[in-house]
Amino acid sequence: MNSRREFLQLAGSAGLVSLCGLPPAFLERATAADDKRSDRVLVLIQLAGGNDGLNTVVPHGRDEYYKARPGIAIPRGQVLKINQELGLHPAMTGFKELYDEGQLAIVQGVGYPSPDRSHFRSMDIWHSARPEALDTRDGWLGRSLDAQFDRGARMALPALSIGTDKLPLALLSQRISVPTIRDPRQYELQLPGDSSRILKHIQKAAERPAAAQSDLAFVRSTTKAAVTSSLELKRVAANYQTAVPYPASRLANNLKTVAQMIASNFGPNIYFVSHDGFDTHSQQMNAHSTLLGELSSSVTAFVRDLAGHKLANEVLVVTFSEFGRRVAENGSLGSDHGAASQMFAISTKVKAGLRGNHPSLTDLDDGDLKFATDFRSVYSTLLDQWLNIDSEKVLGRRLAPIDLIKT
Repeated sequence: MNSRREFLQLAGSAGLVSLCGLPPAFLERATAADDKRSDRVLVLIQLAGGNDGLNTVVPHGRDEYYKARPGIAIPRGQVLKINQELGLHPAMTGFKELYDEGQLAIVQGVGYPSPDRSHFRSMDIWHSARPEALDTRDGWLGRSLDAQFDRGARMALPALSIGTDKLPLALLSQRISVPTIRDPRQYELQLPGDSSRILKHIQKAAERPAAAQSDLAFVRSTTKAAVTSSLELKRVAANYQTAVPYPASRLANNLKTVAQMIASNFGPNIYFVSHDGFDTHSQQMNAHSTLLGELSSSVTAFVRDLAGHKLANEVLVVTFSEFGRRVAENGSLGSDHGAASQMFAISTKVKAGLRGNHPSLTDLDDGDLKFATDFRSVYSTLLDQWLNIDSEKVLGRRLAPIDLIKT
């Protein structure tokens, strides 16, 4: 191993750095609190696979939609109508409630120039926020952590990925190591014999002095953090009382874990959660309905839980997907890789409602919706107005913010 960076990249590609086989390692972390850091929390939910935005926010008032999708269009009578033109998929009753309550904003027509229809490349673009670069050395959230580190922030645990098999590129940083937990329910140390005695020995060994920049110091701090974090997560889960019941789904379980950590003041300001399965090339209707229903019910339960703990004003949930789907359905009652789609933002602090205009269904780019809002403008808004981080340092340039966050 030539460097910590190589170690971190290996950890990310492998999905975890394990201690005793089970818990992913909480990598090297800073220790002191920083009063410059925003107390607000961002929860980013990835809709992996390319969510069909047209069947999520449904243009039920446009005949072109029904002509392009005779087999998979949502019937007008089933749409949860927002206005005479648009509405939500019928499985998204929770999102409709949040919309009506003024807690949900829909940013329409989000994308980027010269879109790429490859899952891997497009996801890299969204994660790195560098459409022009093939070098994915770090992610936009990772750079935001670096920016905080550079200004003197010392974060107990700056960010966390939950339910992902490996560290998302978005969280890959040059200076700060971010942990990923594959399954919160199994995140605990399983040690033979007297576990408390073994843990004391592990912690003692991890605290032995080593050269500050050495790989040994890095591994020791990693080990110490893994032990400490495992015990803390177990304590948090044991003591937490949910304000509302959560549905039985993987996404709901992961968001419940996030709520536990936020309520316990565990530390992270940034959480990354993935909701997979949106590559709906065939027989889309039932699968997509299930996915959107899980998203809606899980996020709604999470928001209600936070409200029950008087934390609703501190948390912003934002969804994204690597691309939308093409306007016309395919021959397998599904939809193929497209371009522009929407992002959802949920909080008591968002300017709720429709942000921007829905893309044209006739003025297309090779069968795809044209984007109107660059996703980096959304990122810029989240950084500057929510996380209190200079977006220019993270994104490399100043982008005009969108009208999303209440001042």
